[in-house]
Amino acid sequence: MESMGTESATGAADAEDDRRNVSDTAGVLVLGACAAWSLITAGAHGGRPEGFLLAVLAVAAGYAAGRILGALLPVAAPAAGALAGLGLALAAPHATAGPQVVTPPGDIGAIAALLALSTGAACCAAWAARFPAQRLALRSAALGIAVVAAALGSTMGLVASAGVLLCSLAADRMRHRALALSGLALVAVLVTGTTWAVAGNVVPNGLGSYLEDQLGPHRVLLWRDALTLAHRDPGLGAGPGRFGELSPTAAQSLLPDAKPHSAPLQLAAEQGVTGAALLAAVFCWVLNALWRTGRPTPVALTGGATLTALAVIASVGNALSFTAVTAGTGLLAGIATARPLADEGGTRTQT
Repeated sequence: MESMGTESATGAADAEDDRRNVSDTAGVLVLGACAAWSLITAGAHGGRPEGFLLAVLAVAAGYAAGRILGALLPVAAPAAGALAGLGLALAAPHATAGPQVVTPPGDIGAIAALLALSTGAACCAAWAARFPAQRLALRSAALGIAVVAAALGSTMGLVASAGVLLCSLAADRMRHRALALSGLALVAVLVTGTTWAVAGNVVPNGLGSYLEDQLGPHRVLLWRDALTLAHRDPGLGAGPGRFGELSPTAAQSLLPDAKPHSAPLQLAAEQGVTGAALLAAVFCWVLNALWRTGRPTPVALTGGATLTALAVIASVGNALSFTAVTAGTGLLAGIATARPLADEGGTRTQT
């Protein structure tokens, strides 16, 4: 009987290793395809792929570091990451409460993304902690990050941080992580679809006017320029980094606005439909890695909720243009999918 139990445990460990290997291979292929496609589009139409390549490198490096640190320090690593993300958000040049007209929208999105990543990291650390006092302290820290977002006047950061915290608290009741991750993916799809609908001016008049008022007419005009560029060459796009020189709205802006404030629209404009599809593939790969991970379900779903919040922010802002955000995204994904050297308690259901 003891031999059979040992064989069963060994078989389960082997199956988990196989799942992780498949996920890691998929990640290498997707990130490699993103880098290669940016070079192909740059060769076809010119442009500057360096910024995009740096973002891909930051995600890959952050993911690798997260896997290592998450295995060695499953509590301390995400806790330190949460503090680092909060510090970067507070140190941002425009991290002060004030009217949006004087704060570049890209900085607003980056600050919100850093606050959301910090909240998610604190919640992941709380679920990995063994003692109730540690969990309470870490969840209090996550709540404190949301309070900081409110004090900074970052409405987007407050909503994202609060949403991540609530999803993390509810994750313990979920027994089917696939269903929950599918729901998170649906949220990202709906927000991205709404962004494209607003850019294409196909939203019903009343709702369209309301969304334009909330987003700001300048941002909507940038989106429409991006969609126009995507329609001109849906195969290869205009070339990486060329949106600023080809967009009439960006050229007339008083602020240095060389990006359309939407990652999917930017990639569609600069790298064609394939570029936007590869961005979606990266998001799907991360969700698949969270589904396959042997970490407890609350950790996986907290990571999924955080990355979904980031996807929403990136759909309406320039968050992914900041290296701190892309590196932090990879770091959190790596921590949430790492296998700690010490066994964890909690639910591991993957169905």
